Amino acid sequence: MTEKISNWTSADDAMVENAIRRGATRRDLLKLMLAGGMAASGAGFILGRASRAIAATPVSGGAFKAAGWSSSTADTLDPAKASLSTDYVRCCSLYNRLTFLDKAGVTQMELAESIESKDAKIWTVKLRKGVTFHDGKELTADDVVFSLKRHLDPGVGSKVAKIAAQMTDFKAVDKSTVEITLANPNADLPTILALHHFMIVANGTTDFSKGNGTGAFVLETFDPGNRSIVVKNKNYWKSGQPHLDSFEFFAISDDNARVNALLSGDIHFAASINPRAMKLIDGQSGFTLSKTTSGNYTNLNMRLDMAPGNKKDFVDGMKYLVNREQIVKSALRGLGEVANDQPVSPANIYHNNDLKPKAFDPDKAKFYFQKAGVLGQSIPVVASDAATSSIDMAMIIQAAGADIGMKLDVQRVPSDGYWDNYWLKAPIHFGNINPRPTPDILFSLLYASNAPWNESQYKSEKFDKMLVEARGLLDHAKRKQIYGEMQAMVAEEAGTIIPAYISNVDALSSKVNGLEANPLGGMMGYAMAEYLWLQA
Repeated sequence: MTEKISNWTSADDAMVENAIRRGATRRDLLKLMLAGGMAASGAGFILGRASRAIAATPVSGGAFKAAGWSSSTADTLDPAKASLSTDYVRCCSLYNRLTFLDKAGVTQMELAESIESKDAKIWTVKLRKGVTFHDGKELTADDVVFSLKRHLDPGVGSKVAKIAAQMTDFKAVDKSTVEITLANPNADLPTILALHHFMIVANGTTDFSKGNGTGAFVLETFDPGNRSIVVKNKNYWKSGQPHLDSFEFFAISDDNARVNALLSGDIHFAASINPRAMKLIDGQSGFTLSKTTSGNYTNLNMRLDMAPGNKKDFVDGMKYLVNREQIVKSALRGLGEVANDQPVSPANIYHNNDLKPKAFDPDKAKFYFQKAGVLGQSIPVVASDAATSSIDMAMIIQAAGADIGMKLDVQRVPSDGYWDNYWLKAPIHFGNINPRPTPDILFSLLYASNAPWNESQYKSEKFDKMLVEARGLLDHAKRKQIYGEMQAMVAEEAGTIIPAYISNVDALSSKVNGLEANPLGGMMGYAMAEYLWLQA
C-alpha cells in the first residue's frame, strides 16, 4: 500500500478531483483506483484527500439564496443610511470600502492601496488603479472625497455622522491620492474606514436605487422590504471573485420558518437562528451551523450615582454573585463565551487576555452586601426582552441572591419603550451592545466621562486621559498596553457587569463553502456573498 501511494502523482490527484467535479460517485472512484492496483485503504486515503481539496477549492457558478431575520420598507442601498443587517449585506455585495477587517480583526487594504500618517492626524490614502464602477466609470480620489464628505451633511442623515465628524478636511491631491485631516490625532482611522457605512460611491450620486458601486455584484432587482437579486460583476477588480453567479437575499422573520426554508431546499443559508430553532437541524444530514462570537453582549448596569450602586461594596458584591458559566450554559444555551466585565471581546486584537473574569463566589458576595448594608433589602432590577436574554440572566442572578439572603426584585417590563424609558435611567437595568471595531469607539461611547451611553455613569479623569493618549498613538504595542489597563479599570471600577459575549449562529447547507468568522458580525461581517461558493 505504501508503495502504491508513493507512486501516486499530482496528475493522479487532479484526475480524481476532476472526476469528483464531473459527478463521479465514491463507489465509481474506488473501483477506478482499485482497478489500477491501489489497496483499498490507500484508495480511501487518496479519495478523502481529494474530497477535502475539492471542498477547499472555490468553484465558480451557482445561484445562492439566503434569508436574514429583518427587513423594512425603509431598506436602503445608500451605505451612509444603512441601519439593518439586511442593508449591510446588500451594500457589501455592491460596494467596497477603503479597508476591511479580516477574520483575525486585523485591518487590511481594499480600495486603498495604502493609508499612512506620520502624526495620526493627517492621513494620505493611495487608491488602487484600474478599479471601475458598475457603470464603467473609473474610481478616482474625487469619489472618495465625495463619499466621506456626505457623512458630514446633516441632510444625508448618516448613521456614522458622529464618528465622521472628526474628519475636518478632505483633499484630492491627485487622481489616486486623498488627504484626510482629523480634528485630533486618531490612529484608528484605517479601522474606522472599514465600517459598513464608509462604502465608496461614485462622485455626485444622489440616486442609490441602482446600487452603482465597485463591488463584486451588480444590482438586478431591489424591492425594499421584500428582496434583492444581484448578479456577478464580470469586470470585478479582484481576480477570481466572486465565485457565485448570483445572490438573492430576503428576510424571514420567524426563526423556525427560516430554518424550515433551509431544510426544504428553498434557501442555502438561514442567518442568525435561536437555540430553539437549532434543534430542527439536529440529526439532519446535509446541513451545518456556523458560530460567530464578535463582541455583542447583554450587560447588567448599576448606576454609580444612584442607590444602591453608589456603594462600591454593593457593586463588588453583585460582580461576585454573577455565575458567568451558568449564564452561558443556561441563559444563552451555550451560545456565548464567558466575559470579563469589559466590552473589548476576544475577537479584537486589543483584548486583554490576562484579565480574568470574576469567579462566582456567593460567600464573598454576601460579605460585600453586608458591608454595604443592603443584605435583606429588596433591590429592584429592571429586565426586558428588548435586551437579549436579560430576563433569563436576571432569574439566574436572582436565584443566587436568594441563597444568601439577598432579595433582588426582578421587574420585567415590555420591550416597547424600554430603550427610552429604562435603559440609562433605572438604577439597575440591562443593556445590549452590538460589536464595535475599536476599543476607542467602545470606550468613547460607553465609558468616557462624557460618553453618550455611559450606562453606569462611570467617571474617571485618569481613564479619560488614557483614552485620548491611546487614540493618538501609532505605536501598536503601547496602545495595547494602555487599552489593556483601561479594560482592567472598567472591570474593577465601573458599574457594568458583562457576563458573556454572545454568539451568533447561522445555519447553512453543506453545499456552501468558504464561510469564516468576522469581528464585524455574522455572515462574514455581512460580506459573505463575495467569498462563498456552492459545491455541486
